[in-house]
Amino acid sequence: MARRTRNYKKETAYEDSPAQVKRREDRNRARRKAEHEGRVHKGDRKELDHVGYHRTGSLRHVPTRVVSQHANRSRQPPH
Repeated sequence: MARRTRNYKKETAYEDSPAQVKRREDRNRARRKAEHEGRVHKGDRKELDHVGYHRTGSLRHVPTRVVSQHANRSRQPPH
């Protein structure tokens, strides 16, 4: 099976889009808040999972839970 080559230029354009920058800000804000509350710590290999599948829109008021890095990245949203 032939492998598809990655289009880094397209990936970068997507990551730099205003909507994705806003979502990244929301994720970082949620992580900082959880650190302040003592729910996670730097280097603990834990991530915040935004409960439910929020593929678009703001993440600002979405509830979060602490999960392992493996659990958060292995679970895929429905297509």
